[in-house]
Amino acid sequence: MNAGMPLDRLRNGCCALVTELAAEGPARRRLLDLGLVPGTKVEVIRRSPLGDPIAFNIRGAVIAFRKEEAGQVLVVQVS
Repeated sequence: MNAGMPLDRLRNGCCALVTELAAEGPARRRLLDLGLVPGTKVEVIRRSPLGDPIAFNIRGAVIAFRKEEAGQVLVVQVS
């Protein structure tokens, strides 16, 4: 099964579903606590001018991640 692509590769306005978390330890716990579990819909709101951090809409809340963090969330793009 294709696990998907890293969340940091999506463009502004794109939506995706979380398929897997590649993070471990406290980083994984933080992502899970923020609601990033498999099946969660995530929308890219905007990127900072230099591309880091990136703001996402997750379960109605706007949350910003650094590219490194977002790269550990694997997603499948939806329309």
